[in-house]
Amino acid sequence: MFADDAGRGPLQRAFLRAIQAVGRRLDYGTHVYDHEWDLLVVLDSCRPDALATVGAPFPFVDEIDRRRSVGSCSSEWLTRTFGAERADAVAETAMVTGNTWTDRYLDADAFAALDEVWKYAWDDDIGTVRAAAITDRAVALARNRNPERLVVHYMQPHHPFVPDPVTGDAGMARTGNRSSDTNPWVALRRGEVSVERVWRAYEANLRYALESVGVLLDNVTADRAVITADHANLLGEWGLYGHPMHAPVPALVTVPWVETEGRDRGTFDPTLSPPEPLPVGRVYGTGDATDRLAALGYR
Repeated sequence: MFADDAGRGPLQRAFLRAIQAVGRRLDYGTHVYDHEWDLLVVLDSCRPDALATVGAPFPFVDEIDRRRSVGSCSSEWLTRTFGAERADAVAETAMVTGNTWTDRYLDADAFAALDEVWKYAWDDDIGTVRAAAITDRAVALARNRNPERLVVHYMQPHHPFVPDPVTGDAGMARTGNRSSDTNPWVALRRGEVSVERVWRAYEANLRYALESVGVLLDNVTADRAVITADHANLLGEWGLYGHPMHAPVPALVTVPWVETEGRDRGTFDPTLSPPEPLPVGRVYGTGDATDRLAALGYR
């Protein structure tokens, strides 16, 4: 059973499969490389309406525009964004990421640099990569490499919700292969938790991420910085929850687009030291990687 199927009845599964059958045949969304940017901050699973509310106190979240993503889940977004047809742009791009799908869907050699922070800074206690670890490595890479383009992919507000875990979600990270039955979207679909409870935790996780984004923007110089998402997240729209693949539902593929800037004011000194040598090659399919994908709700 895939995470998309967990807790679904036959009619729900049939409805989703029908949407996906259409979605697989569609090209949808705006490609990020069709826009000008030096720094692309990706907030995994961020909904524009959540950012409009949570982002108000943060000075770098000013006017929130919206774009349609090229994918309804991370794997789609990664393959459609950094594919061979964009090889020249990818070759001048450095990426710092906490998303474990990079190991399966990206070619590290295609990038100017690919820092897969999840391979060495995974936090077993919370079942994800902390936002501070991503900021730490992004600042270090920006200062040491000064890439033409820098992508910084935070795992938040994607569950698990770090500052306000939903009951059962912490266990998902520990049990790995049982995560698909206990993630918040399945619990919400089953009526085991309220929309208000999940929304509150989701917003707290976004606020937590934005605090780290603020540190990033104060320590990386970028004349054209953009805050966006790989995809959003469904909370019952069209009877669906989470972010199933190949599902071009408007509420799922509509992502925020905030244009801002960064200035390295030297207020933060990186302290995270990756192991030597840096993790390279693919670990997808090993026990650790499988558990980590499961902890994020993809398996």
